[in-house]
Amino acid sequence: MSAEHGGLMDSVYRHQRHIYDLSRKYYLLGRDGLIADLAPPRGGAVLEIGCGTGRNLIAVGKAWPEARLYGIDISEAMLETARKAAVKAGMADRVVLMQGDACGFEAQALFGRADFERVFISYALSMIPDWEKALRQAARCVAPAGKLEVVDFGQQDDLPALWKRALFGWLARFHVSPRAGLRQAIEGLAADMGGFPYSRMLYRGYAVRGGLIRV
Repeated sequence: MSAEHGGLMDSVYRHQRHIYDLSRKYYLLGRDGLIADLAPPRGGAVLEIGCGTGRNLIAVGKAWPEARLYGIDISEAMLETARKAAVKAGMADRVVLMQGDACGFEAQALFGRADFERVFISYALSMIPDWEKALRQAARCVAPAGKLEVVDFGQQDDLPALWKRALFGWLARFHVSPRAGLRQAIEGLAADMGGFPYSRMLYRGYAVRGGLIRV
């Protein structure tokens, strides 16, 4: 599944990656608020799962200049763009990028560390077939007293039904499926692994943001 999905993501974003950040900034809402709230401890490590073009990690690096930055993505095409972006931003020495499957990677082997003070996933769970497994894997990477943060498409709860049908139909063209059970999955994960969950709708349900604080 990893190789198959990686190939699919490479084919989808091989060309789109060049305009991805410019086109997505208008509808991947809530990313910057998540980054502003990360507040990693001084010298803390931040891992983004599904880091794509590196846009978010670079924003984290600017907002939190003492943070150590790590990213993983299944698409080598996206990682190529992310590496170039890190160099352009002057962060090549701060950002460690590795290819891997969000559903099952060995953080120690890839990054030389098993856990991170902050782990976040931004609009990636809706693109991962076994998204609940990826969410659990992310939680395993959170250090004690650390935080997992997630933002992704919501179910458009308080928006017109026509809008929801049009949006979901358009997203499906890019293999994106908003996860109806995301908030419940976060709560279940916290109960199983230990931690305090939280979630809330953004923009009348356009997006959902949630996560947990590990104990």
